[in-house]
Amino acid sequence: MAASPLRGGGLAVAVLLVGALALLVQDQAARCDAAAATCVGVAPEKRRPEVVSIADFGGVGDGRTLNTWAFRKAVYRIQHQRRRGGTELRVPAGTWLTGSFNLTSHMTLFLARGAVLKATQDARGWPLVEPLPSYGRGRELPGARYASFINGNGLRDVVITGDKGVIDGQGEVWWNMWRQRTLQHTRPNLVEFMHSTGIHISNIVLKNSPFWNIHPVYCDNVVVTNMMILAPHDSPNTDGIDPDSSTNVCIEDSYISTGDDLVAIKSGWDEYGIAYGRPSSGITIRRVRGSSPFSGIAIGSEASGGVRDVLVEDCSIFDSGYGIHIKTNVGRGGYIRNVTVDNVRMSGVRSGVRIAGDVGDHPDGRFSQLAVPTVDAVRISNVWGVGVQQPGSLEGIRNSPFTRICLSNVKLFGWRNGAEWRCRDVRGAALGVHPSPCAELATSFASAAGSCSY
Repeated sequence: MAASPLRGGGLAVAVLLVGALALLVQDQAARCDAAAATCVGVAPEKRRPEVVSIADFGGVGDGRTLNTWAFRKAVYRIQHQRRRGGTELRVPAGTWLTGSFNLTSHMTLFLARGAVLKATQDARGWPLVEPLPSYGRGRELPGARYASFINGNGLRDVVITGDKGVIDGQGEVWWNMWRQRTLQHTRPNLVEFMHSTGIHISNIVLKNSPFWNIHPVYCDNVVVTNMMILAPHDSPNTDGIDPDSSTNVCIEDSYISTGDDLVAIKSGWDEYGIAYGRPSSGITIRRVRGSSPFSGIAIGSEASGGVRDVLVEDCSIFDSGYGIHIKTNVGRGGYIRNVTVDNVRMSGVRSGVRIAGDVGDHPDGRFSQLAVPTVDAVRISNVWGVGVQQPGSLEGIRNSPFTRICLSNVKLFGWRNGAEWRCRDVRGAALGVHPSPCAELATSFASAAGSCSY
């Protein structure tokens, strides 16, 4: 008699095929349902009545000429001319080598098709800036930090866009300094805005950032859409997009493949973040796809100013460490609350969902053991995964359990025999979860209604 295809290893294959088919069906349905949903209106792209070219200011796009002075002259002219409706600075096709430079209000930086804005690799002449007050020091080393490649501070109405032009941070030299422990200061981000509002970034490619790619900090009304963000998986700390102590941030329709978290929501570091006291709130992450050796969508671990009102929906995460990762630690203080994750697809991830209270280092020894963070009202629903090695872990803090952690219709396939959810110091509910949820989460409709009534 022929062996049944569902015996032995065939059963596992069948389960994977069923899971993959369900994943595909849900992916198609989610894309149709969410096609009209958008939040880009919080900072729309604007057409400028005046257009100037970097070539008008002496810029040369030959890949050898250093154009730092040309970019600074162009921005200075836009800042002081103050054209009604603003000015577009156009970067034509070519390779434009430059050092760090600042933007100004009411301007658009437009990268034409074939334009590559390339950061110089001369770290010796790279400018330094003060550490962020909510961090108290550079993120990697005490003291000052290297300025970001493209900066904006105290600005309004700024657009960075193009026709698939490229910003290349040439981060290899910085990654090697990190690996060799020869860094003098914290590495530069690729794009950073501080204390700014009405920021729109779209339709370009970011690659090889020395550190974090896009870092809006102390900002309001920020849109990042239709982006491609790339860095090798072994590039250290090359987070994709890190909203930090910012409000009304919209991240949509982007592909990210980097060496660290694709998106990480932050709000300051330990006692410095607590003292600064500016939360991240009103964060929407929608239709983001990508791969990372660390987390797909992360909150924390630097969340000392608080994180609230987060919506993650219709995202696809593959070949990654963690699908969804909420992380904090004793000493952080602050809170993470009112987080909704819906319609997320995963494949080839090490762990599907992780919520942890023991993650992250400290800026110094002055953090307080009494600064215990709270995690409350986290709803994760309609998550499908195949090739998931471990379903997840929900591990709070002793004597300060994470509360109202609610899982609904979370189906994860591909885990090895014996793999199970790990839970401690957590309260909430789980309905329609595979593999079976841990005992700490209520599994009846009545109990779930009480635990997840928010």
